[in-house]
Amino acid sequence: MVSVFLNLRQKRMDSKISKIGVFTSGGDAPGMNAALRAVVRASIFYKKEVYGIMQGYEGMISGDIVKLGARSVGNIIQRGGTILKTARSQEFRTKEGREKAYLNLKKSGVDALVAIGGDGTFTGLHKFFEEYSVPSVCIPGTIDNDLAGTDYTIGFDTATNTAVDAIDKIRDTAISHNRLFFIEVMGRNSGYIALNCGIAGGAVATIIPEESMTLEELFNKLDEGGKTNKKSSLIVVAEGSKLGGAMELAEKFSQRNNYFDIKVTILGHLQRGGTPTYFDRVLASKMGVAAVEGLLNGQKDVMVGIRNNQIVYNDFSTIINHQHEIDSESLRIAKILSI
Repeated sequence: MVSVFLNLRQKRMDSKISKIGVFTSGGDAPGMNAALRAVVRASIFYKKEVYGIMQGYEGMISGDIVKLGARSVGNIIQRGGTILKTARSQEFRTKEGREKAYLNLKKSGVDALVAIGGDGTFTGLHKFFEEYSVPSVCIPGTIDNDLAGTDYTIGFDTATNTAVDAIDKIRDTAISHNRLFFIEVMGRNSGYIALNCGIAGGAVATIIPEESMTLEELFNKLDEGGKTNKKSSLIVVAEGSKLGGAMELAEKFSQRNNYFDIKVTILGHLQRGGTPTYFDRVLASKMGVAAVEGLLNGQKDVMVGIRNNQIVYNDFSTIINHQHEIDSESLRIAKILSI
């Protein structure tokens, strides 16, 4: 995987780019507005015009493109969601749809793009660059933290804190009633949220897509807790678990359980909303500025990332279809602490 570390003090802002378009796409993530704010203000700082594209690729195809100023993004850094709205576009997947998008960009004078989103967003923009050579930089905005090339994605910290707060509240009632709770968090293909919530929330087990725990191993772990008079237990389940979701696991365990009152909580889209944490605001701000500065310094067809607390630019071809791997040390710690 190729990453370029950039010393900000050595940059040359000599690009011919004059108008930058920015949009959010795919699932929303807390911190997207902070990233948008940074892109807009950095563009203006470097004397470039900046245009907001509404509803992702759909707005590009329909021509819903509006000029933004520094005040257009005032008072949004603390807001969840995205003021530009977001949508998944089937039409952009077609050559005809992408042609419409290009003609609308050309009509508005936009000659570079910044996209804030996940792997689906990046794949679409990579294809668009191959066809029309519009310089583009992506900012990773997804709560799953599943993108290669960056230690953290925008929204992950907030989503995990939201889930841990809910788990703490559930623990209170679990202890009061001798209950076993199966708590399902988001993570269709990635267990980052579940694993970190499991450690922070004191779960007896964490079930994630990347690990091959068997049902028998899970049953044995819970049986051991019951035999040692464990009064409550929390199991955190990623929605994409190979063993099934929280409802399915609860049903299977209820068939052989005689000491826990079993309950299920599915947190769902609760994790997507809310005020972004300070971490996500700062991360988004750094990445937003880096996206603009990267474009003006000749970067194109890349994703901004942060690795070892340094900004990096990852070539799209090296990150598409690659996933940020689960930290084996976190898995080890979760198992030690779950006894």
